[in-house]
Order: sequence, then C-alpha cells, then structure tokens
Amino acid sequence: MKKMMPWIAMSLLAITLIAVVVFVFMQTQNGNNADAHKSAAVVEKKKTADEIVEVTSEITDIKTNLADTNHILQAKLSFELADAKSKEDFEKIKEITVKPIIIQTLADTQPEELKTAKGRSDFNTKLTELINTALPEPKLSSTSFTDFLLVSM
Repeated sequence: MKKMMPWIAMSLLAITLIAVVVFVFMQTQNGNNADAHKSAAVVEKKKTADEIVEVTSEITDIKTNLADTNHILQAKLSFELADAKSKEDFEKIKEITVKPIIIQTLADTQPEELKTAKGRSDFNTKLTELINTALPEPKLSSTSFTDFLLVSM
C-alpha cells in the first residue's frame, strides 16, 4: 500500500491540473464569445440615411488609365468616415492627398482586377488602407465605387 500512495497522489494531482486547465480554457472561450457578441451587436446597429450622409464624402471626377494603358477608367467614389469631424478634415485634403493616392493605385491596377465584384471589393479595401495611412487620424471606415465605367481603347 505504501508503494501505491505516491502513484495515487500523482494521479489525483494530474486529474486536478487537467480539470483546472479545462475550466480556465472554457472561461476564456466564453469571455471571447461574449466580446464577439457585443461587437456584433455594435456592428448590427444600422445608421439612418441622415447619419450616413453626415459622414460620407465623394470624389466624383476620377478619369485615368490603368496599368494596361489600353484601358481607361471613369469612376466616382464614396468614402464613409467615422464621424462628422473626420469628414470635415477629409474634405479639406481629399483633392490634394486622397485623389493622388487613388490615381496612383489605379495606375498599378490591371483591368482584370476590377472586372469582378470581388476584385472591386478587394481594391476598395486596399484603397481604404492606403488612404488611412495618409490621413492625420485614420478614421476612414470604407470606400466604394458609386459610378464605374471601364473602357478599352
């Protein structure tokens, strides 16, 4: 019996340790799920039309060649910002900072990349990231095409 006592103690200790690890893991997962549900609840809140207009800016006159110079793009873009103050700041610099970024990005883009909805979505995501890096305070939420005409010459 004396020889089995250390084995029994080690087994109980191992089982207890495993139970503690599982308990901590489950608590961590539940906390992450609760945070995810809270974040989803915040995201699900729809903005009214007035709220959207209040934080949206447009650039309406983009005409440029793409990387394949046999293609010309004419487009209008809308930009959704975090708040009205961000929109005011964005309006001040959109012609001198944002528009050149758009034109340079389009100059590196192949026409095939913009022919599909996924390609346009990927381009908008890339453009949002590039513009956010150029803004004094990166508060650009999204970029989207509001008008799009791709013509081959």
